[in-house]
Amino acid sequence: MAEVSIAVKGKDGREKAIALGEDQAILVFEGEYEEGDVIVVGTDRTHTHYVVRIDDCMDESLVYLTRQEVTYRIPFGEKKVSYNPKAFTGEKHYLTIRIASQHEPAVYRNLAKNVMDQHGDTGCFPHAYANVETRGEAVFAARNAIDGILASRSHGSWPYESWGINRQDDAELTLEFGRPVDFDQVVLYTRSDFPHDNWWVKATFTFSDHTSEEVEMTKSVKPHVFAIKRRNITWIKLSNLIKADDPSPFPALTQIEVYGKDSE
Repeated sequence: MAEVSIAVKGKDGREKAIALGEDQAILVFEGEYEEGDVIVVGTDRTHTHYVVRIDDCMDESLVYLTRQEVTYRIPFGEKKVSYNPKAFTGEKHYLTIRIASQHEPAVYRNLAKNVMDQHGDTGCFPHAYANVETRGEAVFAARNAIDGILASRSHGSWPYESWGINRQDDAELTLEFGRPVDFDQVVLYTRSDFPHDNWWVKATFTFSDHTSEEVEMTKSVKPHVFAIKRRNITWIKLSNLIKADDPSPFPALTQIEVYGKDSE
């Protein structure tokens, strides 16, 4: 059993609404979000899986929490354009948290997806970060590569957000799971806004067990599927990205998926 909570707080720390419960909390917040507001997810049981709905028009997230409190910053302005325009709007909001059922972490699934990922070490996994994000813009942030949105034939605001590398040859993205996982397939959706976009012909995956795997890709709107099997992995790094011989300098990643389940 876990004591859980989900709350909306203002930029001054004032609590606007809160729901608490055993194993599950359901919050209906009536009011418009204001810039500086945050959503705070709490639990007295860490290193455990939870299912969180941070907004009623976004997917639930099966996440692994390593801290008793996770603060989610509600996006405004430029930070908002990589989200569904309906997200975090209106005067009524439905937010939930529940401890995951025992079978959920053992289900074969995309281990990379986390629609509520954000910058920084928040204690909420999976988490993506990179050594470069084009111009520091939200539409090119690393988190976009694990938000579950697969539209790749354009670039810019939702649903075409992506991880952009700012033409940097040594760009790399790291995906942290927060605990050991087993997987047998890695999928890359490279952005395919041709002819605006370039594409990668080679890349390298490096794993927390100090092994690596080089893969090859082609110009395609279809996902690149790689049969890569590893066990007890806590992170993956994507690097050594080799562009095609094409006039465009703009390759980008729409999504990374990793299929498997939690290590036993």
